[in-house]
Amino acid sequence: MYKIQEKEKKFILKAIKLSRKSIENGGGPFGAIIVKDNKIISKASNNVTKNNDPTAHAEINAIREACKFLNTFDLSGCEIYTSCEPCPMCLGAIYWARLDKIYFSNTKKDAKNIGFDDSFIYKEIALIHSERKIQNIQISSNEAIKVFNEWNEKKDKIRY
Repeated sequence: MYKIQEKEKKFILKAIKLSRKSIENGGGPFGAIIVKDNKIISKASNNVTKNNDPTAHAEINAIREACKFLNTFDLSGCEIYTSCEPCPMCLGAIYWARLDKIYFSNTKKDAKNIGFDDSFIYKEIALIHSERKIQNIQISSNEAIKVFNEWNEKKDKIRY
């Protein structure tokens, strides 16, 4: 089992404090901070209902703020502390942002117990397109693949 360091406990408690403050401000019970070199570079809470934005999860908001602060899309060298185990969308964003570690407090089961159940999304991802609840229809197009080919041949592209 992982032995929690004092600094890690301090940071997770800050994320939890943000989750409580989020409730007080009309948001969902989630908070997240991003740390680089033992310094908080971003902090955010859940603003889904406040902003009418289904992507405004605490982790996504913290990632956006950290990227602006560091002026990069690559958060290598950073860690995220979040009050709850990330949902599929946030987990994907964490991987795309290349964060080094995820520290979380509540589990996805804890979240499910208060009405935040993401298990159907995990199941949907594993299904073939034709079996998903939301209809997925591929429309093949030579124009679309041409754009991919242009990207592939572009000499000065920024890989991410």
